[in-house]
Amino acid sequence: MERLLNRVKSPADLKKLNPDELHKLADEIREEILRTVSKNGGHLASSLGAVELTIAIHYIFDTPKDKIVWDVGHQTYAHKILTGRLEKFPTLRQFGGLSGFPNRDESPHYDLFTCGHSSTSISTALGLVTARDLSQSSEKVIAVIGDASLGGGMAFEALNHAGHAGKDLIVILNDNELSISHSVGALSGYLNRIITAPAYNKIRKDVEKLVKRIPRFGFRAYRAARKLEEGLKNLLIPGMLFEEMGFRYFGPIDGHNISKLIWAFKNLKDLHEPILIHVITKKGKGYRFAENDPASFHGTGPFDLSTGEKKVIKERQTFTDAFGEKICELAASDTKIVAITAAMIDGTGLNKFASIYPERFFDVGIAEEHAVGFSAGLARGGFRPIVAIYSTFLQRGYDQILHDVSLQGLPVVFCLDRAGLVGEDGPTHHGVFDIAYLRHIPNMVVMAPASPDELKAMLELAVGLDVPAAIRYPKGSTSFGKAPSPLALGKAELFKKGEGVAIISVGSMAETAMRAAAALESRKINAMVINARFIKPLDEEFFERIFEDIKNIVTLEDGVIEGGFGSAVLEFIERRRIRGVRVKILGLPNKFIEHGSRQELFSKYNLTPDAVCDVIVKEVS
Repeated sequence: MERLLNRVKSPADLKKLNPDELHKLADEIREEILRTVSKNGGHLASSLGAVELTIAIHYIFDTPKDKIVWDVGHQTYAHKILTGRLEKFPTLRQFGGLSGFPNRDESPHYDLFTCGHSSTSISTALGLVTARDLSQSSEKVIAVIGDASLGGGMAFEALNHAGHAGKDLIVILNDNELSISHSVGALSGYLNRIITAPAYNKIRKDVEKLVKRIPRFGFRAYRAARKLEEGLKNLLIPGMLFEEMGFRYFGPIDGHNISKLIWAFKNLKDLHEPILIHVITKKGKGYRFAENDPASFHGTGPFDLSTGEKKVIKERQTFTDAFGEKICELAASDTKIVAITAAMIDGTGLNKFASIYPERFFDVGIAEEHAVGFSAGLARGGFRPIVAIYSTFLQRGYDQILHDVSLQGLPVVFCLDRAGLVGEDGPTHHGVFDIAYLRHIPNMVVMAPASPDELKAMLELAVGLDVPAAIRYPKGSTSFGKAPSPLALGKAELFKKGEGVAIISVGSMAETAMRAAAALESRKINAMVINARFIKPLDEEFFERIFEDIKNIVTLEDGVIEGGFGSAVLEFIERRRIRGVRVKILGLPNKFIEHGSRQELFSKYNLTPDAVCDVIVKEVS
């Protein structure tokens, strides 16, 4: 029998199905998501949990005329399937295929923003609402945000503005951790059936107008009535916070009951005021392994669909493993060391630290700005904060790094995991801008280890400094096994002697540099290889000696060229007025890099050993 899914080419086709068919459609969407993600990897638990919610939104609202703004976007697999991308869905997260997040290039009418960071949806949705009102059009705008993302400061700033503005905006809170409320009993369900009913809201508006007309006491009576209503609702439902911010609150609603969702959306879509609809969903819904362990299946690699077992390729110690091991070692002998992360305990390797030193571990939630400001306070209080955040997410704390940490000269250590190209998560997650946004900050030391062992040495050095320090390192590991020599602040390391050309590499690109040098030997070129170690400060004395003898310099980095390490070398040459040196900068172009495996991306952007070898042959010939 033909799948219902094959008949749904767009949300318009979805509206032709009856309610019973929608439940079958939800099952088929889950099967499609599971089949694809089990092969390609991806964000599984969140997308499985949002299937019925996505169906109900597209069933009631007139998309793409009505606008849906997704927060983060890792729950949008059902949205992609329902908006004409079913045939391409098997290419999810593959090079040249569908992105794992909303992407304007894929579907500009349905994916309004290319996104992958949290807490942005309400701000951008309010901007769309304001643009709509200024243009005198009539579409609805819906922001869909998760409970974890709602904890981000940007979301609260937007809620405050939206409530104050009083504009026609719908915010759907997808609560999949029950972190806002556990009030899903019969009483609150009964109350919500009342307050979402059209008759109730019409009477409410009529009474509001009538009471306000009472001479002398109208507004006073209205305020008293509002306080009574809010007081009763606060006893029965958990929406008082949103009501106080200017939103009408509705919920909690079972996010897996399509009929209830459709009823609520249908009744509430014509309210012309800020409303927040609280929906309760279950991460991993419909796949028992993901339901039982949603954290493990939040972002997953390929796995066996029948057993839930991950297809893990055993590799040597990763940079993340090395960080987690070393911070525990350092904390054992220094009680002033504390660790801070922003909802990334597993990803940053802080699990063991959190279990051994719970009183010195702080997960601040998805609030990177706060994490940095919080660390500044800890440092000012005499502690040694180590802030572990992915490179791309630390961008959100840029002002706090400048104002709260570096301006004060505080010894905070920033450990930037996932620096460089991260692979299939794509442009929102590549950590390719960190060198450029860190190296120009006064008082900041910036390091990049060539190996996990060198990362350990750098972390030990960093906690002993009296200035801010950043260590950037990639996802995964490296087969480069050279043991680090003793580290001294701002000192590079000579990996290989040579003449005629010198390759100065940054961080894990040292392996590429060494492999390129080996390939060059077969072409009769004996290249020198230098492990820069420090992006800031540069080892200026060493480089100046090298540049006296070697006039062909190639810098190699896994970040954007503009403002990067190669730029720092050029600035040094100009500052020292060194003449006769030719510098070729190899790195990433000034663009947002698409998704694909790291190897595919390094190949495309000519950062493989063979590509580096070819460039050098042309430069010195």
